[in-house]
Amino acid sequence: VSAARLRVQEGDVLHPSGGGIPPQPANIPAAMFRPALLSSLKTYTKQTFLADLFAGLTVGVVAIPLAMAFAIACGLSPTQGLITAIVAGFLISLFSGSKYQIGGPTGAFVIIIMGVLEQYHASGLLVCTLMAGLFLIILGFCRMGALIRFIPFPVTTGFTSGIAVVIFSTQIKDIFGLTITEKIPGDFIEKWACYFNYFHTINWAALALAVGTVAITLLSRRFWPRVPAMLVGMLGMTAVSVAFSLPVTTIGQAFGSLPNTLPLPSLPHIEWHNLGALTAPAFTIALLAAIESLLSASVADGMTGGRHKPNMELIAQGIGNIGSALFGGIPATGAIARTATNIKAGAKSPVSGMIHAVTLLAILMAFAQYAQQIPLAVLAGILTVVCYNMSEMHTFSRLLKGPRQDAAVLVITFLLTVFVDLVVAVEVGVVLAALLFMGRMAQISDVSAIKNELLDNDEEDDEDRSTAKLSIPEGVEVFDVKGPFFFGAVEQFKDQVLETLEHDTKVVILRMRLVPALDATGLNVLSDFCHQCREHGSTLLVCGVQPQPLDVIRHAPFYRELKRYNICENIDAALNRARKIINGPAPKHL
Repeated sequence: VSAARLRVQEGDVLHPSGGGIPPQPANIPAAMFRPALLSSLKTYTKQTFLADLFAGLTVGVVAIPLAMAFAIACGLSPTQGLITAIVAGFLISLFSGSKYQIGGPTGAFVIIIMGVLEQYHASGLLVCTLMAGLFLIILGFCRMGALIRFIPFPVTTGFTSGIAVVIFSTQIKDIFGLTITEKIPGDFIEKWACYFNYFHTINWAALALAVGTVAITLLSRRFWPRVPAMLVGMLGMTAVSVAFSLPVTTIGQAFGSLPNTLPLPSLPHIEWHNLGALTAPAFTIALLAAIESLLSASVADGMTGGRHKPNMELIAQGIGNIGSALFGGIPATGAIARTATNIKAGAKSPVSGMIHAVTLLAILMAFAQYAQQIPLAVLAGILTVVCYNMSEMHTFSRLLKGPRQDAAVLVITFLLTVFVDLVVAVEVGVVLAALLFMGRMAQISDVSAIKNELLDNDEEDDEDRSTAKLSIPEGVEVFDVKGPFFFGAVEQFKDQVLETLEHDTKVVILRMRLVPALDATGLNVLSDFCHQCREHGSTLLVCGVQPQPLDVIRHAPFYRELKRYNICENIDAALNRARKIINGPAPKHL
């Protein structure tokens, strides 16, 4: 991970630019599913605890404005954001596969939470969060952690930038202090039309507080990087609002008094007829939580030189989301910015993340009554900074200048996120990227006939690799197959091989030394080709088969059709076998 990409700001970013997930060593299952806390406690000392204590207190203070702001952006009480950061944050650190992961609410979930609330209300959201937690645990136990890295870069960039735009659009009312008497539409275009209709009700005091919050946050970050900039902005502009008794809407006026204790855990009310409809958004929440948490753990690895356990991390995220749902919270995941802050503050183990959650609980118990005086415009200013960080405008513009197909996937994912739905955007983006990848793999696949050409030795362990002329007997056709032999590339094989068989051909050799992968469609084409060769009175030989294609062939009926002695080690062995077939009947045993 480059040093530049590790200068993570205090807005949460759902982005893989911190680098891919490091490959995991071959662990036994027991070690693979062991929380990082257990290994940390083996060498835990007083000095380690003091370092974790300072880091936990620091990141706990940083998390306060973000936890409240994300909940309010979803249309929920700030209390639910704090509950999520406390409960899910504690459980994620307790079971995490990373020593430094900090969990809590993030911007990635805002628009999907808003969609679930609009259709299924608060009870549906709790069930959705509970289901997402179960999905994450299943993904972890199925060892899917390492596969999340295959989500294409343009897709994650597209929906992350789209999320930033949508979140910012939800804050316009509070930024400008608009007095809107009707329900704000959920559709992006209709929402902005509603804003323009009520723009004459602008509250200049609210706008001044929002702009002041952004300015103080950016200046604090620039000149005092060790100070929690967003907390400074929130406290500073709240003090201005209270001192001058500004006529702006506060948390207390919008949501009432905030409780100073955690609620008792309870199972959410399940409406069974909605369970099927909640599966899609629940899986999307699980997918987003998996992506962001593993990216966060990867960034932490890059900053510390450590190594996280991706499958245990997914299980920890699942447990955290289940705990959040039981206490009435919202979806949670690993937060990249807060995790980076935790490391920079000197964290040594997951204990710092647990202390961060306890710190939030102590602040909630001691200062809940004062939090009611925070203006909504101030929290809207904080979210404006978060949205700017999430947008990754430089990365977006750079991808637009890249390959046109990738740029198309980026733009389509972005537009679908903004104008349609995040679930649709992720599904379409992944499908488009997969189709694009298969098209590129098909382009590099090639089948060509060779005739007495210079031969590269097939033996991989031959360092000298001498070249020699092929001596191909009459009646033998040799085809060199290159690239993955899968359903996206078989048409080329059909065009160039199946239709070019001559009636006087006695032996056909497929040289597959450059075929790294074979799927069921490719295997079926080979089987059809074998039958076609028999109809022409020809014998099919394959040579130089790599391990994966060879394993596929050996476990299929095609292996018996081809006969094992027609699978040759290299081209020389295949040509010798062809000469024996031409000169006389094939031996029954070799």
